[in-house]
Amino acid sequence: MTAKVRISEKSFSLPYSPETVACLRDLARPYSLTFRGGTPVFTPGLSAADAVLPACRTSNLGDPAFLAAHGLKYAYVGGSMANGISSTELAEVLGRAGMLGFYGAAGQPLEEVEKAIDRLQSGEPFNCGFNLIHNPSDPAPEAAVVDLYLRRGIRLIEASAYMNLSLPLIRYRTHGIRLDPSGAIEAPNRVIGKVSRVEVAERFFSPPAEKFLRELVSRGELTPEQAALAAKIPVAEDVTAEGDSGGHTDNRPLVNLLPAIIAVRDRARERYAYPVVPRVGAGGGIATPEAAAAAFMMGAAYIVTGTVNQACVESGTSDLVRELLAEAGQSDVAMAAAADMFEMGVKVQVLKRGTMFAMRANKLFEIYRAHNSFAELPAELRAGLERDYFRSSFEEVWAGTREFFLRRDPAQAERAERDPKHKLALVFRWYLGQTSRWPLSGDSSRKLDYQVWCGPAMGAFNEWAKGSFLEAPRSRGAVTVAYNLLAGAAALTRLHALRCQGVAVDPALARQEPQTREQLAPLF
Repeated sequence: MTAKVRISEKSFSLPYSPETVACLRDLARPYSLTFRGGTPVFTPGLSAADAVLPACRTSNLGDPAFLAAHGLKYAYVGGSMANGISSTELAEVLGRAGMLGFYGAAGQPLEEVEKAIDRLQSGEPFNCGFNLIHNPSDPAPEAAVVDLYLRRGIRLIEASAYMNLSLPLIRYRTHGIRLDPSGAIEAPNRVIGKVSRVEVAERFFSPPAEKFLRELVSRGELTPEQAALAAKIPVAEDVTAEGDSGGHTDNRPLVNLLPAIIAVRDRARERYAYPVVPRVGAGGGIATPEAAAAAFMMGAAYIVTGTVNQACVESGTSDLVRELLAEAGQSDVAMAAAADMFEMGVKVQVLKRGTMFAMRANKLFEIYRAHNSFAELPAELRAGLERDYFRSSFEEVWAGTREFFLRRDPAQAERAERDPKHKLALVFRWYLGQTSRWPLSGDSSRKLDYQVWCGPAMGAFNEWAKGSFLEAPRSRGAVTVAYNLLAGAAALTRLHALRCQGVAVDPALARQEPQTREQLAPLF
């Protein structure tokens, strides 16, 4: 039955009341809204009315094609955070709740990644994925991780920090490509690309570059027939537009970035005539019901959360970090020199409150840029670095760093012995790398050096949760947070539908109070 909504120039006002809140949160049931003498009356079902409150289930948010492609119930993704911060436990709780979680493989030793695969592949199956990170200055780990993923049958990855696509990524995407019995192209391995630049989105939405396909054929990784099939599919059928986030970020406002990436998708679809329409998700800055609702209304096929999950009990960080994150405001973040692309001047967004890391990391980059060796530094500066940063002599740090690179990449150690500036860079990178490890172990003696990847979304979440049970770090479960964001987004979407019909709503109705997982369970 189609509702008959009366079109009237008369304005209607919807005041706050517990009854109205209850109807808004009854997501699966549509209501007819009639104003009798100015008093709003909600009637279940669709009938002649002044306005209708449409149903909006949490499972109806996002793109149904995304849900079908990945076997999900909800268009909600827990993005990967390096060093196992997005842990196996985090990926599992989200996966078993009908969502999608990624294990943060970046920065992890290969044996740790394989242990994570063992844990996530044991027991009753659920949907999850693994991270693949690109580092142009150190490409070997990326290739090794792809070898592992192919050997262990990992079918879904989140590809992060790519500026240009790489041979290992294309090898993963095209491995096992074939025609199914109906004659359609079947690519068993899926890629979700994470981007903040239009030109990178174009590369993910395009077929693999011919140079990569030729190389894979020459290496025997693909047959010529498979290469021909690979030239007809996008590198990624899903691409996340990553706005202002923690870690590697271009600090892009999501409200501007998301439409731009959707436009790139539309051009790629028209140019390549893909049988499956690629999808665009939204991440970076999503930590409140309002942000989730806005992303879905702007056309996001799915939403990706990150920093807020780091503050949850299932994350792979320490309780001390969770406490620091729970105190953060939106302005308590800063950009700092990154360890992985230090010499290039690349920066990451980190927590500023309670640490001195951002200031120290940026100082190291300034020193590196201005000097050619440690011996060149003024004696007072050298002493300060050894005392406050390294807590050891430069020579002792270099000895350990050299030993590490002799095992992993001997060319780096050999170059450093010839080039004092490169030695300086490697020692500074040692410090920057350790600062992301100390928070995981909860080493309180190194609290001032903690490198905690964090975006302003963390502060937004804290403001929303203030005064509720979610204010306490120990109460922050990843699924509880996800339920609140999705249920709140659905309720706000319904409220917006009333506004579109000329109903003026009390702003208090838009407030989505945090609720427990048990309270929200009937909506999921």
